[in-house]
Amino acid sequence: MMNFMVNGHPAWLILLVTFVVSFLLVPMAKKIAFHIDAVDYPNKRRLNRIPMPDMGGLAVFLAFLTGYMFFGQANVQMLSILMASFLLILMGMCDDIKPLGAKSQLLVQMIAAGLIAFYGGITLDDVSILGFNLVFASPWNYLITIIFIVLIINTINLSDGLDGLCSGISTIYFMTVSIIAVLLNRAGGLDIILALIMSGSILGFLVYNFPPAKIYLGDTGSNFIGFMIAVIALLGFKTTTFTSLIIPLIILATPLFDVLFSIIRRGLQKKNPFTTPDREHFHHQFLKMQFSTRMSLFLIYIINILFALVSILYAIGFTDYAIALYISLMILFLFLVLKTDILFVHQKKDEEHED
Repeated sequence: MMNFMVNGHPAWLILLVTFVVSFLLVPMAKKIAFHIDAVDYPNKRRLNRIPMPDMGGLAVFLAFLTGYMFFGQANVQMLSILMASFLLILMGMCDDIKPLGAKSQLLVQMIAAGLIAFYGGITLDDVSILGFNLVFASPWNYLITIIFIVLIINTINLSDGLDGLCSGISTIYFMTVSIIAVLLNRAGGLDIILALIMSGSILGFLVYNFPPAKIYLGDTGSNFIGFMIAVIALLGFKTTTFTSLIIPLIILATPLFDVLFSIIRRGLQKKNPFTTPDREHFHHQFLKMQFSTRMSLFLIYIINILFALVSILYAIGFTDYAIALYISLMILFLFLVLKTDILFVHQKKDEEHED
């Protein structure tokens, strides 16, 4: 992979430059966060015991911009990505300083997604999953695209609850996309250059975010990273890096199922599934099992890597093997879920109290 050329540049150089820029900028972002009080203070829901600077995502974004200036492509699609990214970064910075309402955040996310669909022309026009193909005619393709982007943004945002978690699983996603491109010999797509730039940018930040973390991504980072994950997935369909929607969904299986279980859990508790935070996510479940923060993180990394390997097999043509492995992983994954109280914890407690 290191000798793989993208836009005339070796992959290792793209990763190195963005990593170094991000690594150098994170301490500056940390000082800025403290200066403007973009700080995550401890509370009952938070895992941190000391005030932690947010806005580490600003360093990731600036490293991304640097990578684009050195290695990127200038076109309408890229311009729409930059415009939408600036919008999300601005919203994230405001939210990290003083939390915004869920409706305000959703509105900004939809505007950013609309820029991608209507101005950039990056739309989800058809979906292929396990042999089934759906075609979305206009205007439905625009609506589906906006929903898809907003869904992925919030999925990644919700996964940012443990030191190194969001940045780690996002890196696994971007590196998986890059590996698929290498194996399929598709170096010319915008999705590949963006995946490599994002990989280096997040890895530079992960040095400081790995437990014990010295800085958090904040909404500045999680919104931007989730947005880039969604955009790269959409671009992958355009350049046939992703021949099926199942590929990005498999890579993101853990955070997607975490969100699904959160919606079910909060629904059973008759709480708003989108605005009621709790401490019952996958990483919280591992911590309840008395795993350390690092061990919990490694276990989630391993699960994500296994799903990523299955997605690679599917992408390069070993479809039957990939589906069989995916089903096996899902069975093991659901078995693990049933060993936790991720769905029913509060419901059980309430029933005990009533008895």
